[in-house]
Amino acid sequence: MRADRLVAVLLLLQVRGRVTAAEVAAELEVSLATARRDLEALSAAGVPVYAQPGRGGGWRLVGRARTDLSGLTAAEARALFLLVGPAAAGSAEVRGVVRKLVRALPETFREGALAAAGAVVVDVAGWGGVGRVRPGLVGVLEEAVVGRRRVVLGYAGRGGVRSERVVEPWGLVVKDGVWYLVAGTGAGERTFRVDRVVSARVTGEVFERPAGLELSVVWGRVVAEVERRRSSVSAVVWVPSRWAGVLGDQFGRHCEVVEVVGGRSRVRVSAGSAVMVAQVLAGWGGLVEVVGPVEVRAELARLGGELVGLYGRG
Repeated sequence: MRADRLVAVLLLLQVRGRVTAAEVAAELEVSLATARRDLEALSAAGVPVYAQPGRGGGWRLVGRARTDLSGLTAAEARALFLLVGPAAAGSAEVRGVVRKLVRALPETFREGALAAAGAVVVDVAGWGGVGRVRPGLVGVLEEAVVGRRRVVLGYAGRGGVRSERVVEPWGLVVKDGVWYLVAGTGAGERTFRVDRVVSARVTGEVFERPAGLELSVVWGRVVAEVERRRSSVSAVVWVPSRWAGVLGDQFGRHCEVVEVVGGRSRVRVSAGSAVMVAQVLAGWGGLVEVVGPVEVRAELARLGGELVGLYGRG
């Protein structure tokens, strides 16, 4: 987990005083890009880490003699534990790391550090929703990603059809509580939902990640493509301005207020099909007026006819 790595990077710095991103990558068996991101995350969180360019440079703790956790200020200790604390809530291993770090701090800092560790709770379940359970194979895939080992992956597709393939796991992503594996395959770059992975056997074969690969960039492309598919059909509607925000909550990023006229908002909403747009708008009844396209209006008429036929008999 990333929290484990951040702690490991900090401890590496406290021992050596100065490290390069390449040294961190080699020590923790991660990519050079991941090592740089972890070092930047420590710095952004307020830990006194800074980059020194040029020959003999690298990443240092501020104050060349400050090479252990007792060199942190109270504010810096709080920043570190605010970063690590949320991850500790769901991991016995990270909780153990937090306890060790607390013991490594000066006694006067410990109370504040413990308070910071418990100050933030990350609740990934939406209102009215049920929190998703972390898939059991995440741990196996994490080890394969870090060790850069090929995996024989058993996978159940949308229709439940199972297949098996060899993949090169590049990284894991959690989006809205759902875990995804981003991997290289014989057919190119692919993304797999981990809750559909039925088996994962780590082989002894080591692979080389593509040069310059940035997981965040790869995932950005995936998100862009999915959102493009989810917004292939747009409709223009009029809605009372006071309700435009609620409509925006339903359509998310695929909702745009075009203009506001006399207490009414002209809004463009999008979804994957005319049926999907109509299904959301049907619940608004007469509060929304659909200007177009005709396909969405036709779907609304069809849905209305079905409802009248089912419930309009008295």
